[in-house]
Amino acid sequence: MVEAQERLDPERSDRVTSVVALVGPAGTGKSHKAQAIAQELEIDAVIDDGLLISGSRIVAGHSAKREENRPAAVRRAIFSDPVHALEVKQALSELEPKRILVLGTSKAMVERICSRLGLPMPSRYLDITELSTPEEITRALLTRKTEGKHVIPAPTFEVKKTFSGYLVDPVEMFILSRGRKPVYVEKSVVRPTWSSYGKFFISDSVLMAIAARLCREVEGVVKQPRVLVLPTSEGAIVDVEIVVAYPYRPFEVMAAAQKRIKEGLEYLTGIFVHRVDITTRKMSL
Repeated sequence: MVEAQERLDPERSDRVTSVVALVGPAGTGKSHKAQAIAQELEIDAVIDDGLLISGSRIVAGHSAKREENRPAAVRRAIFSDPVHALEVKQALSELEPKRILVLGTSKAMVERICSRLGLPMPSRYLDITELSTPEEITRALLTRKTEGKHVIPAPTFEVKKTFSGYLVDPVEMFILSRGRKPVYVEKSVVRPTWSSYGKFFISDSVLMAIAARLCREVEGVVKQPRVLVLPTSEGAIVDVEIVVAYPYRPFEVMAAAQKRIKEGLEYLTGIFVHRVDITTRKMSL
């Protein structure tokens, strides 16, 4: 790991021992390296593209990768919105991390983020060009340019909660801990809304049709189920009313349909299903 000169900041917060900055041009693999750096330097939390990430959890924030265009993504990443900044500041106050890794395209960007979140200025700067080989950086830039893919240093099950409707791919790997023991980590790959590849929409009617088809595949469900899909900030809520054939046990059929709809809808559409509510009002002979 690159060594850098530590410098004290007289304005340093009592709660945050130090801030480490990881800088480098966009698309050079900073997010890909973030977890390995956090593991090696015993860093408690990561701030990347508008998100506060601690361990395997997205604790607070809103991802810049969900914005409609690049200027909006930049504003999100540097916490220009006071409400966004306040949310992350409050989460930091509750989390009380001893060390934070802040990612940015330049020292000025990182320092702006620190200022808006009430963090001390970085005591250490790491440059991605010194942490990755030229071949790794070239490959990362090519992937960004040709495929429009971005990495979020958090597990897929966490990312899907805030990227409902996006195709999110997991990246699994082992990194060496400070004790030189391999540690399993998972990152996620997404294609932002403002990617040159554009975005896609799935209408509510299509989601309801898919959910109904999945439900009909469950043994014991008869007739066409009634399905309603309600989008929420926490993910989709699917409301289903079914008719159960006699002599099947209603609660067993309902549980099987609930599981089938949630797993199938998430797999087929990339949408995070927050909850599946199933009712049955009658049975069919």
